[in-house]
Formats: sequence, C-alpha cells, structure tokens
Amino acid sequence: MKKILITGGAGFIGSNFIRYMLKKHKDYKIINLDKLTYAGNLDNLKDIEDSPYYRFIHGDICDVNLVNDIVKNNVDIIINFAAETHVDRSIEDPSEFMRTDFQGVYVLLEAARKYNISKFIQISTDEVYGTAYEGFFKEEDNLKPRNPYSVGKLAGERLAYSYFATHNVPVVITRASNNFGPYQYPEKFIPLFITNALEEKPLPLYGDGSQIRDWIYVIDHCKAIDMLLEKGEVGEVYNIATGNLITNIEIAKRIVNILDISESMIKSVTDRPGHDIRYALDFNKIQRLGWKPSRNFENNFEDTVKWYVDNRSWWKKIKNSKEYKRYYEKQYHEII
Repeated sequence: MKKILITGGAGFIGSNFIRYMLKKHKDYKIINLDKLTYAGNLDNLKDIEDSPYYRFIHGDICDVNLVNDIVKNNVDIIINFAAETHVDRSIEDPSEFMRTDFQGVYVLLEAARKYNISKFIQISTDEVYGTAYEGFFKEEDNLKPRNPYSVGKLAGERLAYSYFATHNVPVVITRASNNFGPYQYPEKFIPLFITNALEEKPLPLYGDGSQIRDWIYVIDHCKAIDMLLEKGEVGEVYNIATGNLITNIEIAKRIVNILDISESMIKSVTDRPGHDIRYALDFNKIQRLGWKPSRNFENNFEDTVKWYVDNRSWWKKIKNSKEYKRYYEKQYHEII
C-alpha cells in the first residue's frame, strides 16, 4: 500500500485531490497535514473523514520535528499543495507567503532527502512566468513573476529543483493554470462572483475585466497530478492547462447569465497593482504522457455554479466569519 503525505489537503485543490485519489485508488493511504489557516477547511472533507485510508494531522509544514516524525515512518510520496495563494493578500502582507511557500518547502524537501521518499511533487503555478503578452509559455521559458505570491511560488519550486540536482530527491514540478470547481474559498474570483450574485451583492471586477486567464476544472488538474505520480519524469516541469483563454469580464457575464441576474450587478473597482494581463500555457508536454481534459469548459462551469447554488451552508459559514468580512470590507470598500 502506497502512503502519501498531502500537505495543504484541507484547501481547495488539495481536498479535491484527496477525494479523487481515495475514490480511484484502493491501495493508497493518505495523510493530510494542514495548518488550517483561513482557507483551510475540514468541512471540505467531511464525507471522507472516517475513511480508514485517510488521516488528518493539524500542523505546520514549517514545523521540522512534526514533518520528520510523519515522514520517517509513514510516507512514500509527498505532494505539496500547502501554500499561501491569494495574490491580493500577498500584496497586503507578503511575510506569510515567503514563510510557507519557501521555508515550508525547504522543511519538506529536507525530510524527503533524509527518508528517501520515492517521489516529491511540488505544486507551483502558471503565474511564475508573468504576463504572456502573446503566444504560450513552455516549461523552459524565462520566468518573470510580478507579484509577491508568484515570487514565493517560484522560490519554492526552484528550491525543489535544486534538491533534485544536488541530492537526487525525485522531484516533479507542476505549473497549472487557474483552477475552478467546488470547495474553492469564496474570496477567489469565480466563487466570489457566484456567491455575491446569490446574495444580491455587487460583483467587484478589477479594472475593465480584460485580463485573460486559462481555466482548468479542478478534477482535471487532480487527474493530471495522479498521472504524474506514475509517468512524471523526475527533475522535470509540467504545465497543466486546457487552452480555455477567457477574459474576466466574460467569466462575470457567464455567471450572471446562468443565474439570470442583470449585468448591472458587475461593478468595476480599482485594478490590482501589477495585475498580469494574460496567462497562457503550452501543455503539449503533459499531453504526450496521455493526459487531456475530460469535459468541455461550459459543462464544468455550469456544474460549478450549480454546486455553489446547492451548497449555500458551506460558503455562508465562511463569508459570515470575521476573517472573511475583514478582508472583504478592506478590499472592496469602493462598492460596499
């Protein structure tokens, strides 16, 4: 039985990955190590919390003793989802981003080196490339991150690569495009707009909404990571994307159309400093291994909207918290 340590498994992508893996693989045992910061939510995993193949540990990836205790006796594979991820928060205060996204990666890599794990997957982001003014970024292209979040992610992934090059730690790095789907913390763009629409609140769009993103359904991302456990070549980087290049204003309009509300609910707010205008990835490398998105964007997007409609108690609990209200009122004071 393979034993996998998932860090940050109570977050959006990590919790979807744990659920996907437990459903697909009967020979995997998963340990979920999560600090449970504001975006970590055990409600994301209530349906599998009693599984004999799943164990949750509350803790910090920067805790050297805890990480070593977990890895030395219980782990064959590490997949690091743990990260501070919200760009706006990194602009407000980058300190925790540098701690988790770099120092935490160091602690995990040291444990991987000491205890000879069989694979270490570092989950990075397309934002390390910076803005793609034209064309599509390939894995070997120059990296020019433009905000503290993406700088932290780049530092973590390059540290991971150095442990492969120097210590032969079997590292694989992924750079995925923007994810969407169920259980995403509702300060992120798509769940924020869906839940605000359901609450009849304004939908705060940065600038004119012309920024372009490549959107991937979270389960397709999970399937790609699963495949890389078996087929990913150590020391390599893999872009994970779909080619769904869509402007933010178009995403906003899709949401209001699905929910049958007026486009006048979309309100322009001051743009984010250093806002990247376009992300676009060439993902031929992972496709050559046999991965491809499973369904079209429209079906996955409608399913995502429906999930938030059907799971109001999940997101209302978050949006009613003091932490969420503090952030929201500060970020979107122009339209409150």
